[in-house]
Amino acid sequence: MTLKNAALLALVGTILMTALLVWTFVLTFLNVLRDLVPAVTLFSSFIYAFCCFSVMVFFYVFHRAQ
Repeated sequence: MTLKNAALLALVGTILMTALLVWTFVLTFLNVLRDLVPAVTLFSSFIYAFCCFSVMVFFYVFHRAQ
């Protein structure tokens, strides 16, 4: 496996993980609006989604540089 293929595989994995975490963030946001969960959970959900998005951007740039 070359470095470019490994970067592509990591990019695909982080795209899927980012989609899952953004979906979780949206659901948490809607539940906060409905007063079903405390607002504190929205902050942690945002942090997870943002961090995964940052890693996805890193792998995208790394894959393009190869």
